Amino acid sequence: MLSQTVLAGVIYVWYSYASVNLGVSDFLILVVAPFVIMEFALGVLIGALASRPIKKIEAAIAYAYRNSKESRETIATIDNLLAAIRRLDAMRSASETPVTEHAFAQSLLDHLPVGIAAFNQQRELVYTNGAVPMHGGGKEINLDFKDNDSFNTWLDTVVEKNISAFHWWKRLPQSLVENEDQRHYYDCLAIYRQNGEAGIETVLVIVDRSDQYTTDEDELDFMALASHELRGPITVIRGYVDVLRTELGSSLTSDQLAFFERLDVSADRLNTYISNILNVSRYDRRHLQLILKEETIEKIYSTVSDDLELRARTQHRLLNVNFPKNLPTVAADRSSLTEVIVNLIDNAIKYSSEGGLIVVSAAAKGNSVEFTVQDNGIGIPSSLIGHIFDKFYRSHRSRENTVGTGLGLYIAKAIIESHGGTIQAKSVESHGSTFTFTLPTYASVADKLLASNNSNVTLIKPKEYIKTHSMYRG
Repeated sequence: MLSQTVLAGVIYVWYSYASVNLGVSDFLILVVAPFVIMEFALGVLIGALASRPIKKIEAAIAYAYRNSKESRETIATIDNLLAAIRRLDAMRSASETPVTEHAFAQSLLDHLPVGIAAFNQQRELVYTNGAVPMHGGGKEINLDFKDNDSFNTWLDTVVEKNISAFHWWKRLPQSLVENEDQRHYYDCLAIYRQNGEAGIETVLVIVDRSDQYTTDEDELDFMALASHELRGPITVIRGYVDVLRTELGSSLTSDQLAFFERLDVSADRLNTYISNILNVSRYDRRHLQLILKEETIEKIYSTVSDDLELRARTQHRLLNVNFPKNLPTVAADRSSLTEVIVNLIDNAIKYSSEGGLIVVSAAAKGNSVEFTVQDNGIGIPSSLIGHIFDKFYRSHRSRENTVGTGLGLYIAKAIIESHGGTIQAKSVESHGSTFTFTLPTYASVADKLLASNNSNVTLIKPKEYIKTHSMYRG
């Protein structure tokens, strides 16, 4: 049973975090949920909940919140939880056959506003409460993990190196829904403890953030519509700029030529933003549908080389490009891939200091070709590097120093993964960043492309589902 010291400690942590306006869901994730599920596995929490009067729990929470500034929604959540506890307690008192402690604790967990899933040492899902999104007849957790940052991929890493660890996933959509308007988005926290009590080694805490994230999705739909309408006028403006420059010809001074160059750069950048937004709106649940052909990196780069050289020159940056002559061909959609290249190099230009060197290179790596963009600019803090490929993500420092939508790297990742490749970033703050993406060589995927009429569907990794083993709850 829980000692008075442990209970006092939980109340103290609650009060401490409440004083800095931490939300109830966040408190449940970081403090209560892992503690509850581990004790539930042992039966310790069961006895504690059964023995502690409900009124004392209510009084403790009320005391902890006496000076807090939580919103009405937060207080409502607490009231709902307390009401559920009262109902359960009344049911236990009124029943001729008392509700078992196990059933009481299970009912309590089902009333939590966050999902809780428990895994044994064999990574088998052995418990979920009522808030965990499920599909497949209740046999699989309905979450769409990223290809290279899945639940099992993370466990593969921590099991070998750590005694305990935790990991966040942000903005995970449901994998399958009948009605797209009812799609939910979740934040997930995984907590791992080697050789956990009662065989429970990993706990996954799932928080529904749909109210927050669907607002972004609705805004994106509007942005996509607006961007589509803007594309026509931008094309007309660029056309008139080209006509005006041609008509004036040799009569233009050097300053006037520089003015036209800046117009070109600005128009191209605006067009890139529009392309990014339209691509996000077409993003098909993690992958774009592409037709891949045999291409060379050098030829793909040549289609945008003049524009990138111009951008670098007008921003007073040095661009060094080096591609070996014997690089193998790759399977690529030229238009999409040029967008990635432009985005990475444009970022390097924006985040480098005046006179900074940007090195663009490529190399063969087994059955892949590796493309690298390296700069010596402001770099990315280690605390932020894991989020730079997230949709709409822009750090506070980026928002202060440069303009942008926060979609470029998200789309770059989508395009590269839709080619069957990978993309990653390494950085040291104040010393620059290196972005690298890989593409499969054409020879290594030619048979798959032939079988699918050059579609990329055969190169896309299947989605990973977390399946149940034997559930505690029916």
